[in-house]
Amino acid sequence: MTQKQKMLAGQLYNAADPELQADQARARAWMARYGAALAMTDAERLALLRELLAEAGEGTVIRPPFHCDYGFNIRLGGGVFLNFGCVILDVVAVTIGAGTQIGPAVQIYTADHPRDAALRKSGVEFGRPVSIGRNAWIGGGAILLPGTTIGDDAIVGAGSVVTRGVAAGAMVHGNPARPR
Repeated sequence: MTQKQKMLAGQLYNAADPELQADQARARAWMARYGAALAMTDAERLALLRELLAEAGEGTVIRPPFHCDYGFNIRLGGGVFLNFGCVILDVVAVTIGAGTQIGPAVQIYTADHPRDAALRKSGVEFGRPVSIGRNAWIGGGAILLPGTTIGDDAIVGAGSVVTRGVAAGAMVHGNPARPR
């Protein structure tokens, strides 16, 4: 398997692999274009999102600056809104359901690292997917850790750190995020 195939499968991989570095360079160039495209119509901005992301549903809005590792692992349903300064480390799938709103400076991490120090020192990492359901609301500055799932209609309070799943319709806040 290539390093990219290992990454996409959630296995240990080396992020310094030339193919992955080229994919990241492509994403960085796209982010620079996206951030500089201030005078675009909504349709033009959506077309630009669809150049990089695996899926961007109708009415999706991402306010720049926006940062991601690759883009091709991100799927956004229709009407998704990401406010300024969102970061998505998408080494594996990130799925965000239709109608979800994400506040400014939210960070979504799929990248994870071995717990064994010697293995971690070797430079390998792995990914665990993040899934956010439909009509969820993620407050500004929240951090979603690798492998978390947020259910439909759930609310994550601003500044919260989500370390485990959030049930549909639940409201959580704090560090670690807990039900209200």
